[in-house]
Amino acid sequence: MNEPSVLDYLKSKLGMGAKIELPADDFLVPQEGEVEVSTPPQSEVKEIAVERKPKRYSPLGILLPIFFALIGQRAFEPPPNRSSTTGLSFYFIALSLLALAYYRKEWRMPTLRKSERGSYNSSFRLLAFFLASFFAIAAFLTFGRNTFSFINTFPWLLSILLFILAFWQDKTSLRGEINKVKSFFKVSNWSWLLLVFLLIGTTLFFRLYQTGTVPPEPFSDHAEKILDVYDISQGHNRIFFPRNTGREAIQMYWTLLVANIFGTKLSFFSLKFGTALLGLLTLPYIYLLGKEIANKRVGYIATFLMGISYWHNTISRVGLRFPLYPLFVAPVLFYLLRGIRRKNRNDFILAGLFLGLGAHGYSPFRIMPFVVLAAIGLYILHKESRGFRKGILTQLSILVLFSLVIFLPLGRYALEYPDLFSTRALSRLGDFGAGSFEIFSTNFWNGLLMFNWNNGNIWVHSVGGRPALGVVSAVFFIFGVVFLLVRYLQKRNWLDLFLPLSILLLTLPSTLSIAFPEENPALNRAGGAAVIVFVVAALAFDGLLSSLKSRAPRKFGVASTWILTILLFSIALFQNYDLVFNQYADTFRQGSWNSSEMGQVIVQFEEKHGQTRTVWIVPYPHWVDTRLPGVWAGIPNRDFALWQFDLEKSLAETESPKLFIINLSDSETVEILRKLYPDGVLSQYASTVPKHDFFIYRVP
Repeated sequence: MNEPSVLDYLKSKLGMGAKIELPADDFLVPQEGEVEVSTPPQSEVKEIAVERKPKRYSPLGILLPIFFALIGQRAFEPPPNRSSTTGLSFYFIALSLLALAYYRKEWRMPTLRKSERGSYNSSFRLLAFFLASFFAIAAFLTFGRNTFSFINTFPWLLSILLFILAFWQDKTSLRGEINKVKSFFKVSNWSWLLLVFLLIGTTLFFRLYQTGTVPPEPFSDHAEKILDVYDISQGHNRIFFPRNTGREAIQMYWTLLVANIFGTKLSFFSLKFGTALLGLLTLPYIYLLGKEIANKRVGYIATFLMGISYWHNTISRVGLRFPLYPLFVAPVLFYLLRGIRRKNRNDFILAGLFLGLGAHGYSPFRIMPFVVLAAIGLYILHKESRGFRKGILTQLSILVLFSLVIFLPLGRYALEYPDLFSTRALSRLGDFGAGSFEIFSTNFWNGLLMFNWNNGNIWVHSVGGRPALGVVSAVFFIFGVVFLLVRYLQKRNWLDLFLPLSILLLTLPSTLSIAFPEENPALNRAGGAAVIVFVVAALAFDGLLSSLKSRAPRKFGVASTWILTILLFSIALFQNYDLVFNQYADTFRQGSWNSSEMGQVIVQFEEKHGQTRTVWIVPYPHWVDTRLPGVWAGIPNRDFALWQFDLEKSLAETESPKLFIINLSDSETVEILRKLYPDGVLSQYASTVPKHDFFIYRVP
């Protein structure tokens, strides 16, 4: 019997001949020894196979929501442009168009990274564990009297290393992590490498440019910090610094290290430069977090938006502990989320280490354990955790163990001095009495509005009455939250719900300011939320670029994504530059007192007379902190205050010239000095800042 030809088979399928069936194996590949049949004529193939191109929509369906949202967010900017009605109207149009684009599948968020099908390893090294426990207990018993010493610090550090040895899994080696860092800079894609260097250069510029002059003047909290750093230089190695309601230790030791390395001494610049560096150290983990949640482009966009952001720049530049909050939130979340996805114990160990270390940084970080518990709780409640719930609870216990070991010195202090440890946090929380719930509700609502409407009026770290985010970041943040919640309702992925929820939790240190509701919202105490806010904005931004590239005509797709990215990034760059280096600098200059000019007067007096013991500043309500001019003069441990009722004590100095610095409104002090020193000369110092002049009374 003759074998049917391919042409006979095609005719049978078209109803033009007898029905022919071929064996499946013969249809897939030719058998050994047989000759492969040639391809049928192209005309016949076209009759049975019609190529269908994917339907493409106009890019306007993607671009119009952005256009209207930008107009709406621009209407939320401070006067004379502010109009809530206009802003809400344009946002309504934008979100309606966004819903249409989502329905037509024109715009999608980047997919979340899939969990690995691993398993949790419960084994550990018993001997190392018992040795670590012994040294941890020894360290705890010797961490008394609020002091770091060799006797307690050495066993503490040894216990940390032994706990790591006991639980660390060998299969994830340090060499592997180093190779990942090297691969990031691998010259296989020159355009990506160029983008990386542009990102680094831009963020370095925004973080370090004009560090000496923005912000221009210190205030009382800076005086407290410099005195704390001075105490360390004198051998007082405290675990917790009780001055001014208490401060955690990291910034004090970090500032002393910066001052010694860069030779900037105990100065306002040392404080600012130190915290600016802390802000920079946050950014690599923003990239890693964005990459862990979605992809490296999300990490890049999130790092860029946060690196140039007015919000993170102001809290990093001011010279206080503020950037320590996001600095430790970022790595804790990165290692926690990666540990959950990879089922890897080492990630939980690292998350625990950073969780404990963050407790030594800035008091609002104390909310972070609740964020960790929320993440684990949401994960357990969702289907992704099936088969892993027992294991995740075991890893959580390891995370808690490592955080407690790192927290150990501060924990001993908290048990020894509970009132001093909790005073600052409780002073904001207040007593839960009548009306507390109403105050918290208002605070919570204002906290929700801070990103797009009003970030508060605290001139220390913000431009009053404006949104915490720039126009571009604010728009994509709103879009990102909307997309996450919609996608959660559709797919029930726990991470889509956790990201918006974590923002609410991380703002609680601000919204729980029930005793002082006027201090909410506060960019410093809500600073940890910035980590997630910019990642969420980057998710929406990446979704825009991917959708535009895939839906636009082929030649237009790549060009349009680059043009739109450059345009939006440029808008963000110019606005944030103006906010930081113009508006914030001017606001701060008006809010602070010109202690630098008083310090210069003291320096000139010392250069002329060889001493400063007969220089005094007469305190006045709501005026300069009398310790700060000494900081500018290189005398960080002296308070130049001489109160009005003690002016007669200055008569004891009979052989040296004297100088008094007086508030311009303090006419009583001027009259007293004229009676005490009739030959004195009164002059007015003309400040470079309007309404900041002061009197100088010189006694020959």
